Amino acid sequence: MAIARKRSKWRVWRDVIYSLIVREVKTGFGDKLGLSWAVINPIAFIFVLSFVRGRLDGGETYSMPTFVFMAYGLLIFQLFLQTFNACTSSIKRSKPLFAFRQVQPISPVIASGIFEGIVKVVVMAGIALVMYFLTMEIRIDNPLGVIASFINVWLIGIFMGLTFGIAQLYIPELNKFRNMMTRPLFFISGIFFSLRDIPQEYWWLLDWNPLLHATELSRFYSYSSYGKVGVSQIFVFELLLVLVAFSLLFYRATWKGAISR
Repeated sequence: MAIARKRSKWRVWRDVIYSLIVREVKTGFGDKLGLSWAVINPIAFIFVLSFVRGRLDGGETYSMPTFVFMAYGLLIFQLFLQTFNACTSSIKRSKPLFAFRQVQPISPVIASGIFEGIVKVVVMAGIALVMYFLTMEIRIDNPLGVIASFINVWLIGIFMGLTFGIAQLYIPELNKFRNMMTRPLFFISGIFFSLRDIPQEYWWLLDWNPLLHATELSRFYSYSSYGKVGVSQIFVFELLLVLVAFSLLFYRATWKGAISR
């Protein structure tokens, strides 16, 4: 006679998240292009941006190749934006699954965040491969610093997505505000420029943005000669801690009411 083994809550939660990640993979790469488009699209965009900026600074931006300069800016921004959007929409998309008591709203958020993180790792590997075949210098002076910058942005996207995803179940109009909020970030997060391109008296208009800090820091950790001016890893980390605390408290207080709406 078969013996039924009772699984722990952590194991059940792990299995739920794994199943949701598999669903994300099938949904995200169900078309013919699949993962290849996720790699080709940012690489092509980086080449276009590099060409435009390279015409202005001769192919080198503050001691680092313009292609690498643009790559860090675009990858940081896309990591945040795609993680934020995916995590925000995952709660509403998974609402029918909440009929099963094993599935809680935070589970699809974590699954979407992990999926987007994996996709971006593959994209980075694709960009490194392109640089290798084009005989571009692949240089990272402080690998841990670069990894920390990307992880901080990734976590900010996840926890902001958790907060907005729950809040949207109460106030659907927040989706419009989310779109209005993220569009200007494309122009003020350091994708096209360095903070040193801006007169110092105007830095206060931009240095509240953690994406700008993470972008400039990732460039500095890659090329130490680039310099670290006007940005701080501590600022990004402190903001992340506040965001994590607020998101988890907000989730704990509202998730049961949210899924019943």
